[in-house]
Formats: sequence, structure tokens, C-alpha cells
Amino acid sequence: MLTGLATLLFFGFAGGLLFERLKLPGLIGMLLAGMIIGPYGFDLLGEDLMAISHDLRMIALIIILLRAGFGLNRRHLQKVGVKVLPLSILPNIFEGFAVVLLAMWLLDFTFLQAGVLGFIIAAVSPAVVVPAMLTLMNKGIGMNKKIPVMILSAASLDDVFAITFFSTFLGLYLGTQTNLGLQLLNIPLAIAIGVALGVLLGVLLVWFFKKMHMRDSRKVVLIMAIAMFMVIVERALEDVVMIASLLGVMAMGITIVERKSVLGPRLSNKFTKIWVFAEISLFVLVGAEVDPVVALSAGVVGLAIIFGGLVVRSFGVWIATWRSGLTNNERVFSVMSYWPKATVQAAIGAIPLSLGISGGEVILAVSVLSILLTAPLGALMIRFYAKRLLHVPSESP
Repeated sequence: MLTGLATLLFFGFAGGLLFERLKLPGLIGMLLAGMIIGPYGFDLLGEDLMAISHDLRMIALIIILLRAGFGLNRRHLQKVGVKVLPLSILPNIFEGFAVVLLAMWLLDFTFLQAGVLGFIIAAVSPAVVVPAMLTLMNKGIGMNKKIPVMILSAASLDDVFAITFFSTFLGLYLGTQTNLGLQLLNIPLAIAIGVALGVLLGVLLVWFFKKMHMRDSRKVVLIMAIAMFMVIVERALEDVVMIASLLGVMAMGITIVERKSVLGPRLSNKFTKIWVFAEISLFVLVGAEVDPVVALSAGVVGLAIIFGGLVVRSFGVWIATWRSGLTNNERVFSVMSYWPKATVQAAIGAIPLSLGISGGEVILAVSVLSILLTAPLGALMIRFYAKRLLHVPSESP
């Protein structure tokens, strides 16, 4: 595995650096590097590394969400709180059911098959969106109206809705659950439990840090361990109760900063340094999950479904930001920021095929194609248009 890890870091670093020199987002180079050295390319990473790929990607996601938590505060969230909920719900539902209708029409899927596909595709990628929004926050771009905070928070909630709908349609197809209403009621419960758990653990950590003085590096290790345990608990209890553990991770970071503000910048700085390694691991491993042959097999129909879904998602964002106090330019930026797919599609795109669902190979192909198209496109749009559509402070480079 050491050889595979060294290969991942070397080629991921080289790919990211090359694209940054070309004035393009480095993550595109990392994704392409993963496709080239992954199992569907030259297969240089090794089976042992790919076997833990999902867990490594989850660790990277935890790191970026902790960074987000340490960069937020209650005042920021209070300013965008009313706007986050519609932005996390409407675009997801609009896109999900648009894909359902398109899949039923173009692929001759049943409603349940199409539902499984629709809510795999509907999930926005925190792995792409959150780092981009943190960069804008650090530069102060759009922070006059806290737009990066709004998009970052909504993107984290968006996945909760997408995965809930996906699990519901999957269960209905397999005959293991029949109560859609009950599943939907679980969403606010999952959010409440996740946030409450994060706040409780944040309070306990602050108390512990006051009693036990230690270096910030040790604090980082303890925070990371507890954040990982939150995800483990979610997985262990998924058949009993839903827990939005990733929201809990972010809530834990916010609580620590609220209770001991001096820790925020110091811990954020530590996690920023760790992110250098985690970012390469995340995007190279996401790229390694992409089989270009499978993606291309989706063909023109796959393209039509993906872009049709994005058009309707964009309409959903436009409605969600109506009367939000944002200008039309700011609303256009919000639309583009909500395009990228990657994390969820790479994680669950192959599940229907593995469970023997009819059309599973097509679902996988469209999922892979959505990553290939929207992750680079969304990252490019965010980077290119941020300074053109959002307020830029005079001191921002």
C-alpha cells in the first residue's frame, strides 16, 4: 500500500500543480490523475489502497467540514439561516424528480428505478463546493451578504435529503420499506440528532481542553478521532435511526469556536495544513472511481438526463433565492455553485448494480458521467465567476 500511496500523492500533486499553472482549478488535475493511475487506467494504486478508498475519502471530507466549522460562527449562520433551508431542499427535489421523469421517458425506467437514479444524481458535492466556498470566505469574496456561508451550509444539508430519497426509493424497489412519508419525517430528525450530537461533543471538548492543557496538534488528533466516531455511530445505527453525522461534525467545530473563540483560527490553521494531504487523497481517489468507458456508455441519453436535471436544479436555486436579498448576479453565482457532483455519486453509484436492480449498469454509467462532467464544470464556473458576480473587498487580491 505504501507504493500506491506514494503514487497517489506524487501524481495527484503533479496534476494539481499543472492545472493551477494553467489557471484552472487544481482539483481537475487531481481527478484526471486519479482516472489515469486508478484501476480503470494504468492501475498503479493497488487493490489494498482502493479497498480503503471510501474511508480515506470520508476522512478527507471530515477534515474539510471541520475546517468549515472552525471558519463559521453563530452570527454568520443567523444571517443566512432563513435562506439555507429552501436552498437545501428545493434544488435537490427539483433535480431529483426531473431526472426521474427523464429516465422514465428516455430509458423506459419504472418510477422506482428512476427514483433511485434521480436521487443519486441530485446530490451536490460537498467535496467540491465546501473547499471552494472556504477559499472565498478567506478572501472575503461575497461575504458582505455571507453568500459562501449560505452555499456551504446548504450544500451540506442537500446531501441529507438526496441520500434519504435514494434510500427510500431503493427500499421501495427491494420491498424492504413502503412508508415514504415516514422516511421523509426522518430527515428533520436526522438533522436535529446530528447537530445536537455535534454541539454536545463540542461543549464537552471545550470543557476538556480547559481542564487538560495540551498542544493544538494534540487537540486536532482528538477532534479528528471524535468526528470519525460520529460517522461510525451513524453507520452502526443506520437501520435504527438516521443521524446526519457530517452536519454534526461541522456543528462540533462551530460550537468549539463559539465556546472558545481563540481556538478557532489556531485549529483552522492546523486543519488547513492537513487539507494539503487530504485534498489530494480525496480528489485522486474520486477520480480513480471513474471508469471513462462506463461513463461513455451512457451516451447522448445520459448527457440529456444530466443536463436536463441541471437545468431544473438551476430553476430550483433561482426560486429558492427569490426574495433573499441577493442580486441577480449573486443568484446566478449560487446557481453555478450548485452544479458539481462527485462525492455521493462515487460512493453510491454502484450500489443498485451490486444489488441486482434492473438497469443498474445504466444507473452506474449516468452517475459516473455526472462526475466527469459536472465536477470540473462547477469548479471552473465557481473560480471564474466568483470575482465577476460577487462583491470583492478592495484589499482582496
